[in-house]
Amino acid sequence: MNPAEWLKRSALLSPDAPALVSGTDLVADYQSFYRRAQGIAGHLVRAHGIGPGSRVAIFMKNRTEYLEAMYGIWMTGAAAIPINSKLHEKEAAWIIDNAECGLVLISDDVGCGLASDRIKTISADSDEWAEMYAAAAVAPHPMSEDDLLWLFYTSGTTGKPKGVRVLVRNILHMTMNYFIDVDEVHADDAILYAAPMSHGAGIYNFMHVLKAARHVVPESGGFDPAEILALAKTHRNISMFAAPTMVKRLVDHAKAAGEDGDGIKTISYAGGPMYLADIIDAVAVLGDRFVQVYGQGECPMGITALPRHLVSDRSHPRWRDRLASVGIAQSSVDVAIFDEEGQPVPPGTIGEIVVRGPTVMGGYWNNAEATAKTIRDGWLWTGDMGAMDPDGFVTMHDRSKDMIISGGSNIYPREVEEVLLEVPGVTEVAVVGRPHDDWGEEVIAFIVGDAPEAGLDAHCIENIARFKRPKSYIYLKELPKNNYGKVLKTDLRDRFKE
Repeated sequence: MNPAEWLKRSALLSPDAPALVSGTDLVADYQSFYRRAQGIAGHLVRAHGIGPGSRVAIFMKNRTEYLEAMYGIWMTGAAAIPINSKLHEKEAAWIIDNAECGLVLISDDVGCGLASDRIKTISADSDEWAEMYAAAAVAPHPMSEDDLLWLFYTSGTTGKPKGVRVLVRNILHMTMNYFIDVDEVHADDAILYAAPMSHGAGIYNFMHVLKAARHVVPESGGFDPAEILALAKTHRNISMFAAPTMVKRLVDHAKAAGEDGDGIKTISYAGGPMYLADIIDAVAVLGDRFVQVYGQGECPMGITALPRHLVSDRSHPRWRDRLASVGIAQSSVDVAIFDEEGQPVPPGTIGEIVVRGPTVMGGYWNNAEATAKTIRDGWLWTGDMGAMDPDGFVTMHDRSKDMIISGGSNIYPREVEEVLLEVPGVTEVAVVGRPHDDWGEEVIAFIVGDAPEAGLDAHCIENIARFKRPKSYIYLKELPKNNYGKVLKTDLRDRFKE
């Protein structure tokens, strides 16, 4: 059940197949990819005592070594902790400490300040990394379906990240569901990592490793529409994960440049709601290349799917409603809409989206209370509000939490509020999302007090990731509140509709 066995199989059956590609340069075929992962695993075992039950963090930007690191970790039977490279080192250190992890795989441009007496680091740019390739190999350690594979940290309503225990069975069923419900993958395909490999984009590696397909990391390491369209023409049969805001930027660029997406096979859009007008425009410009997946860290890519034929089909009388939805339940799960008492609601009625099945997480890391609140009677309560039509199509209507989604990244207001409240002169603060044409939402902070903007900005830069930093500060004499003293964030957001 160890995914490293999937890499081993592809290495044995397709040793010369191109595997890791940086830009347009081939880095490793499948035989070399497997051997590099084996060497990394051997070094982790012998030099650092890593093995079953261990956890190893990865804190680096997108690069081919990211995949080598993950499979090297899994080869030992340990769990990987992918940390968003956009995070501040203080935030990364908190995750590492919470996960009780003593080893972090980094790169010279990310995470060098993490090294301490307690935390050891190995940089992908170091001699030690290169030497690992030649280390004595180890075979993939057997893993059961209940073993921890991926410890993914996602923020919660308390503002502090929570570790989602992604098990082997979660990844196994997610991968099989992808083949059944989302898209096919062939040996001549390529997955392009234009979004962070620590999140949704990285999860797409499994399907492509199984099929001995190519893994392409843009030379920029990120999302650049011109670069993506150029790579698609070069590599052909490119698939990629993209947040809705990324899709819009890609489509806008393609229109301006007179491009039609030649070479792109599939764009899987997820990570936030897609406006109906935007997906209609995207199909008109780039063609029949789009699929949608709805999941979350607690149920990775494993709730609903809207496959290609449903995105492009205009023959059904309710095609607009279907296109505005997040699709239907994936094959291995049950999806329902519950009211606050945990009872199913009639079709078309808004309630909370819940899911149960083998793609649901094994619970939160060392947080039984949060697990019990989120998983009840086998159902994962997603925190997303939606409705299901009689044919099983789920349409999201709102989020029950105050989470902000900016450029596909989740930002939880309380985390930002707690940092701002540390600044002298801040009496009260409320953080909300304001609609943004390019990013979906941007972070806005309402401040009660006399702290200068420069001081607020400086403190945020010192303590949290830059993408979480408020883009604007609005000063108020007081925050709107209800009779119970709760801040009315709806009232604050309504100001942006004026």
